[in-house]
Amino acid sequence: MSDVPATPAPNNFIRQIVVADRAAGKHGGQVATRFPPEPNGYLHLGHAKAICLDFGIAREFGGTTALRFDDTNPAREDPEFVQAIKDDVRWLGFEWSALRHSSDYFEVLYLGAEKMVRDGRAFVCDLSAEEVREYRGTLTEPGRNSPYRERSPEENLDLFRRMRAGEFADGSRTLRAKIDMAAGNINMRDPAIYRIRRMTHQNTGDSWCIYPMYDYAHPVSDAVEGITHSFCTLEFEDHRPLYDWFLDQLDLPGDPALTEPLRRSGLWLQPTRPQQIEFARGNLDYTVMSKRKLMALVGEGLVDGWDDPRMPTLVGARRRGFPPAAIRSFWERAGITKQNSVIAYGVLEACVREELDAGAPRRMAVLDPLKLVLVNLDADHEESLEFPNHPKNPDLGTRRVPFSRELWIERDDFAEVPPKGFHRLVPGGEVRLRGIGIVRCEEVVKDGAGGIAELRCTLDPDTRAGMPGADRKVKGTIHWVSARHALAAEVRLYDRLFDVPDPDDDSDGRTYADHLNPDSKRVLEAWLEPALGELEPEQQVQFERLGYFVADRHDHSRAKPVLNRTVTLRDSWAKRAG
Repeated sequence: MSDVPATPAPNNFIRQIVVADRAAGKHGGQVATRFPPEPNGYLHLGHAKAICLDFGIAREFGGTTALRFDDTNPAREDPEFVQAIKDDVRWLGFEWSALRHSSDYFEVLYLGAEKMVRDGRAFVCDLSAEEVREYRGTLTEPGRNSPYRERSPEENLDLFRRMRAGEFADGSRTLRAKIDMAAGNINMRDPAIYRIRRMTHQNTGDSWCIYPMYDYAHPVSDAVEGITHSFCTLEFEDHRPLYDWFLDQLDLPGDPALTEPLRRSGLWLQPTRPQQIEFARGNLDYTVMSKRKLMALVGEGLVDGWDDPRMPTLVGARRRGFPPAAIRSFWERAGITKQNSVIAYGVLEACVREELDAGAPRRMAVLDPLKLVLVNLDADHEESLEFPNHPKNPDLGTRRVPFSRELWIERDDFAEVPPKGFHRLVPGGEVRLRGIGIVRCEEVVKDGAGGIAELRCTLDPDTRAGMPGADRKVKGTIHWVSARHALAAEVRLYDRLFDVPDPDDDSDGRTYADHLNPDSKRVLEAWLEPALGELEPEQQVQFERLGYFVADRHDHSRAKPVLNRTVTLRDSWAKRAG
Protein backbone atom coordinates (compact mmCIF):
# COMPACT_ATOMS: atom_id res chain seq x y z
CA MET A 1 0.00 0.00 0.00
CA SER A 2 1.10 3.52 -0.69
CA ASP A 3 1.49 6.28 1.84
CA VAL A 4 -1.27 8.68 2.82
CA PRO A 5 -2.52 10.39 -0.37
CA ALA A 6 -1.59 13.99 -0.98
CA THR A 7 -5.22 15.08 -1.40
CA PRO A 8 -7.34 15.37 1.75
CA ALA A 9 -9.36 12.21 2.44
CA PRO A 10 -13.16 12.50 2.78
CA ASN A 11 -13.90 12.68 6.48
CA ASN A 12 -16.82 10.23 6.74
CA PHE A 13 -17.95 8.45 9.89
CA ILE A 14 -15.98 5.29 9.11
CA ARG A 15 -12.78 7.23 8.70
CA GLN A 16 -13.46 8.95 12.02
CA ILE A 17 -13.84 5.53 13.69
CA VAL A 18 -10.52 4.36 12.26
CA VAL A 19 -8.78 7.58 13.31
CA ALA A 20 -10.13 7.20 16.86
CA ASP A 21 -9.11 3.52 17.00
CA ARG A 22 -5.57 4.35 15.95
CA ALA A 23 -5.35 7.18 18.46
CA ALA A 24 -6.48 4.79 21.20
CA GLY A 25 -3.97 2.15 20.15
CA LYS A 26 -6.69 -0.32 19.26
CA HIS A 27 -5.45 -3.24 17.14
CA GLY A 28 -1.96 -1.95 17.88
CA GLY A 29 -2.73 1.05 15.70
CA GLN A 30 -2.94 -1.23 12.64
CA VAL A 31 -5.56 -1.10 9.88
CA ALA A 32 -6.38 -4.28 7.96
CA THR A 33 -9.47 -4.50 5.76
CA ARG A 34 -10.83 -7.04 3.30
CA PHE A 35 -13.05 -7.12 0.23
CA PRO A 36 -15.00 -10.42 0.38
CA PRO A 37 -17.08 -10.98 -2.81
CA GLU A 38 -18.93 -14.19 -3.51
CA PRO A 39 -17.72 -15.48 -6.92
CA ASN A 40 -21.23 -16.08 -8.26
CA GLY A 41 -21.51 -13.16 -10.66
CA TYR A 42 -19.86 -10.06 -12.03
CA LEU A 43 -19.23 -7.04 -9.82
CA HIS A 44 -21.34 -3.94 -10.42
CA LEU A 45 -21.05 -0.23 -9.70
CA GLY A 46 -22.40 -0.72 -6.19
CA HIS A 47 -19.53 -3.08 -5.42
CA ALA A 48 -17.14 -0.36 -6.56
CA LYS A 49 -18.22 1.71 -3.57
CA ALA A 50 -17.19 -1.09 -1.20
CA ILE A 51 -13.92 -1.65 -3.08
CA CYS A 52 -13.03 2.05 -2.88
CA LEU A 53 -13.83 2.09 0.84
CA ASP A 54 -12.02 -1.12 1.76
CA PHE A 55 -8.87 -0.35 -0.21
CA GLY A 56 -9.02 3.41 0.27
CA ILE A 57 -9.12 3.34 4.08
CA ALA A 58 -6.25 0.87 4.25
CA ARG A 59 -4.24 2.82 1.70
CA GLU A 60 -4.67 6.07 3.61
CA PHE A 61 -3.45 4.62 6.89
CA GLY A 62 -0.66 2.46 5.51
CA GLY A 63 -2.60 -0.73 6.13
CA THR A 64 -3.44 -3.82 4.13
CA THR A 65 -6.45 -5.12 2.21
CA ALA A 66 -7.06 -8.77 1.47
CA LEU A 67 -9.16 -9.93 -1.45
CA ARG A 68 -11.11 -12.88 -0.05
CA PHE A 69 -13.47 -14.97 -2.11
CA ASP A 70 -16.47 -16.10 -0.10
CA ASP A 71 -16.58 -19.58 -1.63
CA THR A 72 -18.73 -21.33 0.98
CA ASN A 73 -21.47 -22.19 -1.52
CA PRO A 74 -19.95 -24.30 -4.31
CA ALA A 75 -23.25 -24.48 -6.19
CA ARG A 76 -23.00 -20.81 -7.11
CA GLU A 77 -19.30 -20.35 -7.81
CA ASP A 78 -17.53 -20.15 -11.14
CA PRO A 79 -13.82 -19.62 -12.00
CA GLU A 80 -14.95 -17.16 -14.68
CA PHE A 81 -16.33 -14.88 -11.97
CA VAL A 82 -13.18 -15.27 -9.87
CA GLN A 83 -10.99 -13.99 -12.69
CA ALA A 84 -13.43 -11.21 -13.55
CA ILE A 85 -13.46 -9.96 -9.96
CA LYS A 86 -9.66 -9.86 -9.82
CA ASP A 87 -9.58 -7.99 -13.13
CA ASP A 88 -12.18 -5.48 -11.91
CA VAL A 89 -10.35 -4.68 -8.67
CA ARG A 90 -7.12 -4.06 -10.54
CA TRP A 91 -8.90 -2.04 -13.23
CA LEU A 92 -10.30 0.25 -10.52
CA GLY A 93 -6.72 0.94 -9.46
CA PHE A 94 -6.23 -1.27 -6.41
CA GLU A 95 -3.97 -4.19 -5.53
CA TRP A 96 -4.61 -6.61 -2.69
CA SER A 97 -2.01 -7.49 -0.08
CA ALA A 98 -3.16 -11.11 0.05
CA LEU A 99 -5.46 -13.31 -2.02
CA ARG A 100 -7.57 -15.54 0.22
CA HIS A 101 -10.61 -17.84 0.07
CA SER A 102 -13.02 -18.73 2.83
CA SER A 103 -12.25 -22.32 1.86
CA ASP A 104 -8.66 -21.72 3.06
CA TYR A 105 -10.12 -21.81 6.55
CA PHE A 106 -12.46 -24.81 6.25
CA GLU A 107 -10.41 -26.81 8.77
CA VAL A 108 -10.36 -23.89 11.24
CA LEU A 109 -14.09 -23.38 10.78
CA TYR A 110 -14.73 -27.05 11.39
CA LEU A 111 -12.59 -27.13 14.55
CA GLY A 112 -14.38 -24.02 15.80
CA ALA A 113 -17.75 -25.71 15.23
CA GLU A 114 -16.58 -28.80 17.16
CA LYS A 115 -15.53 -26.53 20.02
CA MET A 116 -19.02 -25.00 20.16
CA VAL A 117 -20.54 -28.47 20.15
CA ARG A 118 -18.34 -29.59 23.06
CA ASP A 119 -19.19 -26.38 24.93
CA GLY A 120 -22.91 -27.02 24.49
CA ARG A 121 -23.33 -23.99 22.25
CA ALA A 122 -24.23 -25.89 19.07
CA PHE A 123 -26.38 -28.93 18.25
CA VAL A 124 -27.24 -31.17 15.32
CA CYS A 125 -30.82 -30.61 14.19
CA ASP A 126 -32.90 -33.02 12.12
CA LEU A 127 -35.63 -30.54 11.20
CA SER A 128 -36.17 -29.93 7.48
CA ALA A 129 -35.67 -26.45 6.06
CA GLU A 130 -39.44 -25.96 5.99
CA GLU A 131 -39.80 -27.09 9.61
CA VAL A 132 -36.99 -24.76 10.69
CA ARG A 133 -38.92 -21.84 9.18
CA GLU A 134 -42.07 -22.93 11.03
CA TYR A 135 -40.21 -23.12 14.34
CA ARG A 136 -38.45 -19.79 13.86
CA GLY A 137 -41.48 -17.63 14.68
CA THR A 138 -42.12 -14.13 13.36
CA LEU A 139 -41.10 -10.57 14.09
CA THR A 140 -43.91 -10.39 16.68
CA GLU A 141 -43.93 -13.99 17.93
CA PRO A 142 -41.05 -15.90 19.51
CA GLY A 143 -39.82 -19.11 17.96
CA ARG A 144 -39.93 -22.61 19.42
CA ASN A 145 -37.01 -24.78 20.40
CA SER A 146 -36.13 -27.60 18.06
CA PRO A 147 -37.03 -31.02 19.52
CA TYR A 148 -33.36 -31.92 18.95
CA ARG A 149 -31.98 -28.95 20.85
CA GLU A 150 -31.24 -30.85 24.06
CA ARG A 151 -29.10 -33.57 22.60
CA SER A 152 -25.98 -34.08 24.68
CA PRO A 153 -22.65 -32.64 23.55
CA GLU A 154 -21.40 -36.20 23.07
CA GLU A 155 -24.28 -37.16 20.79
CA ASN A 156 -23.99 -33.90 18.85
CA LEU A 157 -20.26 -34.35 18.38
CA ASP A 158 -20.79 -37.88 17.08
CA LEU A 159 -23.51 -36.74 14.67
CA PHE A 160 -21.50 -33.76 13.48
CA ARG A 161 -18.46 -35.91 12.74
CA ARG A 162 -20.70 -38.34 10.86
CA MET A 163 -22.11 -35.39 8.90
CA ARG A 164 -18.57 -34.60 7.83
CA ALA A 165 -17.92 -38.25 6.99
CA GLY A 166 -20.82 -38.20 4.56
CA GLU A 167 -23.17 -40.62 6.34
CA PHE A 168 -26.29 -38.50 5.93
CA ALA A 169 -28.24 -37.26 2.93
CA ASP A 170 -28.08 -33.69 1.69
CA GLY A 171 -30.38 -31.44 3.70
CA SER A 172 -31.20 -34.12 6.27
CA ARG A 173 -29.33 -32.48 9.14
CA THR A 174 -27.80 -29.13 10.01
CA LEU A 175 -25.53 -27.93 12.75
CA ARG A 176 -27.19 -25.01 14.54
CA ALA A 177 -26.01 -22.53 17.13
CA LYS A 178 -27.80 -22.72 20.49
CA ILE A 179 -28.63 -19.12 21.33
CA ASP A 180 -32.20 -17.93 22.01
CA MET A 181 -35.37 -18.83 20.09
CA ALA A 182 -37.17 -15.91 21.76
CA ALA A 183 -34.62 -13.30 20.70
CA GLY A 184 -36.06 -10.15 19.16
CA ASN A 185 -33.40 -10.39 16.46
CA ILE A 186 -34.46 -13.37 14.34
CA ASN A 187 -30.85 -13.89 13.25
CA MET A 188 -30.11 -15.02 16.83
CA ARG A 189 -32.78 -17.74 16.86
CA ASP A 190 -30.50 -20.77 16.68
CA PRO A 191 -29.10 -20.05 13.20
CA ALA A 192 -27.56 -22.75 11.03
CA ILE A 193 -23.78 -23.09 11.11
CA TYR A 194 -23.27 -26.03 8.70
CA ARG A 195 -25.38 -27.77 6.08
CA ILE A 196 -24.83 -30.99 4.15
CA ARG A 197 -24.23 -30.54 0.45
CA ARG A 198 -22.46 -33.07 -1.73
CA MET A 199 -20.92 -30.96 -4.42
CA THR A 200 -17.42 -30.60 -5.81
CA HIS A 201 -15.78 -27.40 -4.65
CA GLN A 202 -13.58 -25.41 -7.01
CA ASN A 203 -10.73 -25.25 -4.48
CA THR A 204 -11.17 -28.22 -2.15
CA GLY A 205 -12.58 -30.74 -4.62
CA ASP A 206 -14.56 -33.48 -2.86
CA SER A 207 -12.80 -33.15 0.49
CA TRP A 208 -15.91 -31.75 2.15
CA CYS A 209 -19.60 -32.59 2.00
CA ILE A 210 -20.54 -30.09 4.68
CA TYR A 211 -20.14 -26.35 4.16
CA PRO A 212 -20.28 -23.45 6.64
CA MET A 213 -22.93 -20.77 6.43
CA TYR A 214 -21.84 -17.23 5.55
CA ASP A 215 -22.80 -15.76 8.95
CA TYR A 216 -20.33 -18.15 10.57
CA ALA A 217 -17.56 -18.13 7.95
CA HIS A 218 -17.55 -14.33 7.76
CA PRO A 219 -16.42 -13.42 11.30
CA VAL A 220 -14.08 -16.39 11.62
CA SER A 221 -12.38 -15.60 8.30
CA ASP A 222 -12.05 -11.96 9.36
CA ALA A 223 -10.47 -13.00 12.66
CA VAL A 224 -7.95 -15.49 11.30
CA GLU A 225 -6.88 -13.02 8.58
CA GLY A 226 -6.10 -10.37 11.17
CA ILE A 227 -8.78 -8.01 9.87
CA THR A 228 -9.26 -5.00 12.13
CA HIS A 229 -12.20 -3.24 10.47
CA SER A 230 -14.81 -5.28 8.60
CA PHE A 231 -16.97 -2.97 6.48
CA CYS A 232 -20.41 -4.26 5.46
CA THR A 233 -23.53 -2.74 3.95
CA LEU A 234 -26.52 -1.91 6.14
CA GLU A 235 -28.40 -5.17 5.58
CA PHE A 236 -25.76 -6.83 7.76
CA GLU A 237 -26.44 -4.54 10.73
CA ASP A 238 -28.91 -7.05 12.19
CA HIS A 239 -26.30 -9.77 11.69
CA ARG A 240 -23.67 -7.98 13.79
CA PRO A 241 -24.82 -9.51 17.12
CA LEU A 242 -24.36 -12.95 15.56
CA TYR A 243 -20.96 -11.90 14.16
CA ASP A 244 -19.87 -10.93 17.66
CA TRP A 245 -21.47 -14.02 19.25
CA PHE A 246 -19.38 -16.38 17.12
CA LEU A 247 -16.22 -14.45 17.94
CA ASP A 248 -17.08 -14.64 21.66
CA GLN A 249 -17.53 -18.43 21.51
CA LEU A 250 -14.29 -19.11 19.67
CA ASP A 251 -11.96 -16.45 21.12
CA LEU A 252 -9.56 -17.03 18.23
CA PRO A 253 -6.79 -14.71 19.43
CA GLY A 254 -6.78 -16.58 22.74
CA ASP A 255 -7.09 -20.18 21.42
CA PRO A 256 -4.06 -21.13 19.32
CA ALA A 257 -5.36 -24.70 18.99
CA LEU A 258 -7.99 -23.48 16.52
CA THR A 259 -5.43 -21.80 14.31
CA GLU A 260 -2.96 -24.70 14.22
CA PRO A 261 -4.18 -25.69 10.70
CA LEU A 262 -3.13 -22.24 9.51
CA ARG A 263 0.38 -22.75 10.86
CA ARG A 264 0.59 -26.06 9.05
CA SER A 265 -0.70 -24.65 5.76
CA GLY A 266 1.52 -21.58 5.72
CA LEU A 267 -1.49 -19.25 5.95
CA TRP A 268 -0.65 -18.10 9.45
CA LEU A 269 -1.67 -14.60 10.40
CA GLN A 270 -1.99 -13.17 13.88
CA PRO A 271 -5.72 -13.48 14.72
CA THR A 272 -7.56 -10.37 15.84
CA ARG A 273 -10.89 -9.41 17.31
CA PRO A 274 -12.33 -7.60 14.26
CA GLN A 275 -15.16 -5.09 14.43
CA GLN A 276 -17.97 -4.97 11.90
CA ILE A 277 -19.06 -1.50 10.75
CA GLU A 278 -22.02 -0.96 8.44
CA PHE A 279 -22.59 1.70 5.80
CA ALA A 280 -25.29 2.43 3.22
CA ARG A 281 -24.90 0.60 -0.07
CA GLY A 282 -24.54 2.48 -3.34
CA ASN A 283 -27.79 2.89 -5.29
CA LEU A 284 -28.25 4.72 -8.58
CA ASP A 285 -31.40 5.71 -10.38
CA TYR A 286 -32.19 4.44 -13.89
CA THR A 287 -30.63 1.08 -13.11
CA VAL A 288 -31.03 -2.18 -11.19
CA MET A 289 -28.29 -3.74 -9.07
CA SER A 290 -29.95 -6.99 -8.04
CA LYS A 291 -27.73 -9.89 -9.09
CA ARG A 292 -30.85 -11.93 -9.81
CA LYS A 293 -32.24 -9.27 -12.14
CA LEU A 294 -28.93 -8.70 -13.87
CA MET A 295 -28.66 -12.44 -14.42
CA ALA A 296 -32.17 -12.44 -15.88
CA LEU A 297 -31.29 -9.60 -18.26
CA VAL A 298 -28.39 -11.67 -19.55
CA GLY A 299 -30.21 -15.01 -19.53
CA GLU A 300 -33.25 -13.69 -21.38
CA GLY A 301 -31.17 -11.99 -24.04
CA LEU A 302 -32.35 -8.49 -23.11
CA VAL A 303 -28.72 -7.33 -23.16
CA ASP A 304 -25.64 -8.58 -24.99
CA GLY A 305 -23.99 -10.28 -22.03
CA TRP A 306 -22.48 -9.27 -18.71
CA ASP A 307 -20.17 -6.76 -20.37
CA ASP A 308 -22.88 -5.07 -22.39
CA PRO A 309 -21.99 -1.35 -22.08
CA ARG A 310 -25.51 -0.64 -20.84
CA MET A 311 -25.09 -2.96 -17.86
CA PRO A 312 -24.10 -1.53 -14.44
CA THR A 313 -21.44 -4.23 -14.13
CA LEU A 314 -17.85 -3.05 -13.91
CA VAL A 315 -17.00 -5.03 -17.05
CA GLY A 316 -19.87 -3.20 -18.75
CA ALA A 317 -18.69 0.19 -17.49
CA ARG A 318 -15.19 -0.59 -18.70
CA ARG A 319 -16.43 -1.55 -22.16
CA ARG A 320 -18.60 1.59 -22.19
CA GLY A 321 -15.43 3.62 -21.64
CA PHE A 322 -16.04 4.85 -18.09
CA PRO A 323 -12.59 5.73 -16.70
CA PRO A 324 -11.87 4.02 -13.38
CA ALA A 325 -10.82 7.39 -11.95
CA ALA A 326 -14.32 8.72 -12.69
CA ILE A 327 -15.91 5.85 -10.78
CA ARG A 328 -13.62 6.44 -7.81
CA SER A 329 -14.41 10.17 -7.92
CA PHE A 330 -18.13 9.45 -8.12
CA TRP A 331 -18.19 7.34 -4.96
CA GLU A 332 -16.01 9.85 -3.17
CA ARG A 333 -18.58 12.54 -3.97
CA ALA A 334 -21.46 10.28 -2.95
CA GLY A 335 -19.86 9.82 0.47
CA ILE A 336 -20.13 7.14 3.14
CA THR A 337 -23.18 7.40 5.39
CA LYS A 338 -25.66 5.33 7.36
CA GLN A 339 -28.60 6.62 5.35
CA ASN A 340 -29.85 4.71 2.31
CA SER A 341 -30.31 6.99 -0.66
CA VAL A 342 -30.48 6.90 -4.44
CA ILE A 343 -27.86 8.89 -6.32
CA ALA A 344 -28.61 10.44 -9.69
CA TYR A 345 -27.02 8.59 -12.59
CA GLY A 346 -26.30 12.00 -14.04
CA VAL A 347 -23.76 12.59 -11.26
CA LEU A 348 -21.79 9.56 -12.43
CA GLU A 349 -21.99 10.76 -16.03
CA ALA A 350 -20.74 14.19 -14.94
CA CYS A 351 -17.71 12.57 -13.30
CA VAL A 352 -17.06 10.67 -16.52
CA ARG A 353 -17.28 13.87 -18.58
CA GLU A 354 -14.90 15.71 -16.26
CA GLU A 355 -12.32 12.96 -16.45
CA LEU A 356 -12.55 12.58 -20.22
CA ASP A 357 -12.67 16.30 -20.93
CA ALA A 358 -9.23 16.66 -19.35
CA GLY A 359 -7.47 13.95 -21.30
CA ALA A 360 -9.43 12.64 -24.28
CA PRO A 361 -8.01 13.83 -27.63
CA ARG A 362 -10.43 15.49 -30.03
CA ARG A 363 -11.35 14.00 -33.38
CA MET A 364 -14.01 14.60 -36.05
CA ALA A 365 -16.57 11.98 -37.02
CA VAL A 366 -19.90 12.05 -38.84
CA LEU A 367 -22.53 9.63 -37.58
CA ASP A 368 -25.45 10.42 -39.91
CA PRO A 369 -23.73 11.54 -43.11
CA LEU A 370 -24.97 14.02 -45.68
CA LYS A 371 -22.75 14.81 -48.69
CA LEU A 372 -21.60 18.44 -49.05
CA VAL A 373 -19.84 19.39 -52.31
CA LEU A 374 -17.81 22.60 -52.56
CA VAL A 375 -18.52 23.42 -56.18
CA ASN A 376 -15.99 26.24 -56.44
CA LEU A 377 -13.07 23.91 -55.68
CA ASP A 378 -11.37 21.75 -58.28
CA ALA A 379 -12.51 18.13 -58.40
CA ASP A 380 -9.06 16.95 -57.36
CA HIS A 381 -8.57 19.61 -54.68
CA GLU A 382 -6.81 18.21 -51.63
CA GLU A 383 -4.91 19.72 -48.73
CA SER A 384 -3.78 18.78 -45.24
CA LEU A 385 -4.59 20.96 -42.25
CA GLU A 386 -3.11 20.97 -38.77
CA PHE A 387 -5.57 20.62 -35.89
CA PRO A 388 -4.81 20.56 -32.14
CA ASN A 389 -5.49 17.27 -30.40
CA HIS A 390 -6.88 19.10 -27.38
CA PRO A 391 -8.01 22.73 -27.15
CA LYS A 392 -6.83 23.14 -23.54
CA ASN A 393 -3.72 20.98 -23.51
CA PRO A 394 -1.04 21.84 -26.07
CA ASP A 395 1.14 19.05 -24.67
CA LEU A 396 -1.10 16.58 -26.50
CA GLY A 397 0.21 17.92 -29.78
CA THR A 398 -1.47 18.19 -33.18
CA ARG A 399 -2.53 15.94 -36.05
CA ARG A 400 -3.01 16.39 -39.80
CA VAL A 401 -6.57 16.34 -41.16
CA PRO A 402 -7.17 16.00 -44.92
CA PHE A 403 -9.60 18.34 -46.66
CA SER A 404 -11.09 17.92 -50.13
CA ARG A 405 -13.91 19.08 -52.37
CA GLU A 406 -16.45 16.53 -51.11
CA LEU A 407 -17.22 16.32 -47.41
CA TRP A 408 -19.50 14.49 -45.03
CA ILE A 409 -21.47 16.59 -42.55
CA GLU A 410 -24.10 15.59 -40.02
CA ARG A 411 -27.54 15.37 -41.57
CA ASP A 412 -29.09 17.34 -38.71
CA ASP A 413 -26.67 20.21 -39.36
CA PHE A 414 -28.87 21.08 -42.35
CA ALA A 415 -32.55 22.02 -42.29
CA GLU A 416 -34.53 22.74 -45.45
CA VAL A 417 -37.23 24.32 -43.28
CA PRO A 418 -35.33 25.43 -40.18
CA PRO A 419 -37.01 25.51 -36.77
CA LYS A 420 -36.83 28.64 -34.66
CA GLY A 421 -33.33 29.26 -33.33
CA PHE A 422 -31.61 26.99 -35.87
CA HIS A 423 -28.12 28.39 -36.54
CA ARG A 424 -26.63 25.80 -38.86
CA LEU A 425 -26.89 25.34 -42.60
CA VAL A 426 -30.07 26.23 -44.52
CA PRO A 427 -30.82 26.85 -48.23
CA GLY A 428 -29.11 30.12 -49.16
CA GLY A 429 -27.59 30.35 -45.70
CA GLU A 430 -24.04 30.32 -44.40
CA VAL A 431 -22.18 28.33 -41.78
CA ARG A 432 -18.54 28.00 -40.79
CA LEU A 433 -16.82 24.69 -41.49
CA ARG A 434 -14.59 23.92 -38.53
CA GLY A 435 -11.02 25.05 -39.37
CA ILE A 436 -11.85 25.83 -43.01
CA GLY A 437 -13.98 28.90 -43.56
CA ILE A 438 -17.53 29.97 -44.35
CA VAL A 439 -19.65 28.12 -46.89
CA ARG A 440 -22.98 29.03 -48.47
CA CYS A 441 -25.62 26.48 -49.51
CA GLU A 442 -26.39 27.17 -53.16
CA GLU A 443 -28.41 24.10 -54.14
CA VAL A 444 -30.18 21.15 -52.49
CA VAL A 445 -30.03 17.98 -54.61
CA LYS A 446 -32.70 15.36 -53.96
CA ASP A 447 -32.98 11.70 -54.84
CA GLY A 448 -35.85 9.99 -56.63
CA ALA A 449 -37.76 9.52 -53.40
CA GLY A 450 -37.57 13.19 -52.49
CA GLY A 451 -34.89 12.78 -49.87
CA ILE A 452 -31.94 15.12 -49.61
CA ALA A 453 -28.99 13.48 -51.36
CA GLU A 454 -26.42 16.25 -51.56
CA LEU A 455 -25.78 19.90 -50.76
CA ARG A 456 -23.94 21.98 -53.33
CA CYS A 457 -22.15 24.83 -51.63
CA THR A 458 -19.49 27.47 -52.22
CA LEU A 459 -16.54 28.19 -49.96
CA ASP A 460 -15.75 31.86 -49.42
CA PRO A 461 -11.95 31.89 -49.93
CA ASP A 462 -11.67 35.23 -48.18
CA THR A 463 -12.74 33.58 -44.88
CA ARG A 464 -9.96 31.01 -44.80
CA ALA A 465 -7.20 31.20 -42.20
CA GLY A 466 -4.86 34.13 -42.76
CA MET A 467 -7.24 35.88 -45.17
CA PRO A 468 -8.82 39.32 -44.55
CA GLY A 469 -12.28 37.87 -43.92
CA ALA A 470 -11.18 35.06 -41.62
CA ASP A 471 -12.85 36.75 -38.65
CA ARG A 472 -16.18 37.35 -40.38
CA LYS A 473 -18.93 36.23 -38.04
CA VAL A 474 -21.63 33.67 -38.71
CA LYS A 475 -23.76 32.10 -36.02
CA GLY A 476 -23.03 28.44 -36.64
CA THR A 477 -19.93 26.25 -36.86
CA ILE A 478 -20.15 22.60 -37.89
CA HIS A 479 -17.66 19.76 -38.18
CA TRP A 480 -16.95 17.62 -41.24
CA VAL A 481 -14.93 14.71 -42.60
CA SER A 482 -13.30 14.53 -46.02
CA ALA A 483 -15.32 12.00 -48.01
CA ARG A 484 -12.29 10.92 -50.05
CA HIS A 485 -10.23 10.10 -46.97
CA ALA A 486 -12.86 9.07 -44.40
CA LEU A 487 -12.74 5.72 -42.62
CA ALA A 488 -15.91 3.66 -42.40
CA ALA A 489 -16.68 2.50 -38.85
CA GLU A 490 -19.36 0.87 -36.77
CA VAL A 491 -20.46 3.23 -34.02
CA ARG A 492 -22.70 2.05 -31.20
CA LEU A 493 -24.70 4.75 -29.49
CA TYR A 494 -25.36 3.55 -25.94
CA ASP A 495 -27.69 5.23 -23.48
CA ARG A 496 -29.34 4.35 -20.18
CA LEU A 497 -30.78 0.85 -20.12
CA PHE A 498 -34.02 1.93 -18.41
CA ASP A 499 -36.25 4.89 -19.22
CA VAL A 500 -37.61 5.54 -15.70
CA PRO A 501 -35.70 6.55 -12.56
CA ASP A 502 -36.93 3.57 -10.51
CA PRO A 503 -37.19 0.44 -12.67
CA ASP A 504 -37.83 -1.64 -9.54
CA ASP A 505 -41.08 0.18 -8.80
CA ASP A 506 -43.79 -2.39 -9.51
CA SER A 507 -46.67 -0.45 -7.97
CA ASP A 508 -48.36 -0.20 -11.38
CA GLY A 509 -48.06 -3.94 -12.00
CA ARG A 510 -45.12 -3.60 -14.36
CA THR A 511 -41.68 -5.11 -13.79
CA TYR A 512 -38.23 -3.71 -14.43
CA ALA A 513 -38.19 -5.49 -17.81
CA ASP A 514 -41.18 -3.36 -18.88
CA HIS A 515 -39.08 -0.22 -18.43
CA LEU A 516 -36.26 -1.09 -20.81
CA ASN A 517 -35.28 1.93 -22.90
CA PRO A 518 -35.86 1.04 -26.59
CA ASP A 519 -33.26 3.65 -27.57
CA SER A 520 -30.55 2.36 -25.23
CA LYS A 521 -28.55 1.00 -28.18
CA ARG A 522 -28.35 2.16 -31.79
CA VAL A 523 -25.78 0.91 -34.28
CA LEU A 524 -24.68 3.24 -37.06
CA GLU A 525 -22.31 3.14 -40.00
CA ALA A 526 -20.27 6.31 -39.57
CA TRP A 527 -17.36 8.13 -41.21
CA LEU A 528 -14.23 9.04 -39.27
CA GLU A 529 -11.26 11.29 -39.90
CA PRO A 530 -8.17 9.20 -40.81
CA ALA A 531 -6.35 9.77 -37.51
CA LEU A 532 -8.96 7.59 -35.81
CA GLY A 533 -7.56 4.65 -37.71
CA GLU A 534 -4.70 4.63 -35.19
CA LEU A 535 -6.96 3.89 -32.22
CA GLU A 536 -6.22 0.86 -30.09
CA PRO A 537 -8.91 -1.04 -28.12
CA GLU A 538 -10.06 0.89 -25.03
CA GLN A 539 -8.54 4.15 -26.25
CA GLN A 540 -10.85 7.08 -25.64
CA VAL A 541 -11.60 10.16 -27.74
CA GLN A 542 -14.05 13.00 -28.00
CA PHE A 543 -15.96 13.23 -31.26
CA GLU A 544 -16.28 16.99 -31.57
CA ARG A 545 -19.84 18.19 -30.91
CA LEU A 546 -21.07 14.59 -30.48
CA GLY A 547 -19.73 13.06 -27.28
CA TYR A 548 -17.05 10.82 -25.82
CA PHE A 549 -16.34 7.47 -27.44
CA VAL A 550 -14.11 4.47 -26.81
CA ALA A 551 -12.71 1.84 -29.15
CA ASP A 552 -14.48 -1.39 -28.22
CA ARG A 553 -12.16 -3.60 -26.19
CA HIS A 554 -13.27 -6.78 -27.98
CA ASP A 555 -14.53 -5.94 -31.48
CA HIS A 556 -12.39 -2.97 -32.53
CA SER A 557 -9.44 -3.26 -34.86
CA ARG A 558 -7.62 -0.83 -37.11
CA ALA A 559 -8.93 -2.75 -40.10
CA LYS A 560 -12.50 -2.57 -38.80
CA PRO A 561 -13.05 0.25 -36.30
CA VAL A 562 -15.84 -0.24 -33.74
CA LEU A 563 -16.51 2.52 -31.24
CA ASN A 564 -18.92 2.81 -28.34
CA ARG A 565 -20.40 6.07 -27.12
CA THR A 566 -19.37 6.51 -23.50
CA VAL A 567 -21.42 9.60 -22.73
CA THR A 568 -22.88 12.60 -24.52
CA LEU A 569 -21.33 16.03 -24.13
CA ARG A 570 -24.30 17.30 -22.14
CA ASP A 571 -26.89 15.70 -19.89
CA SER A 572 -30.01 15.30 -22.00
CA TRP A 573 -31.83 13.33 -19.28
CA ALA A 574 -31.99 16.22 -16.84
CA LYS A 575 -34.49 17.98 -19.11
CA ARG A 576 -36.66 14.87 -19.25
CA ALA A 577 -36.69 14.57 -15.48
CA GLY A 578 -37.58 18.24 -15.20
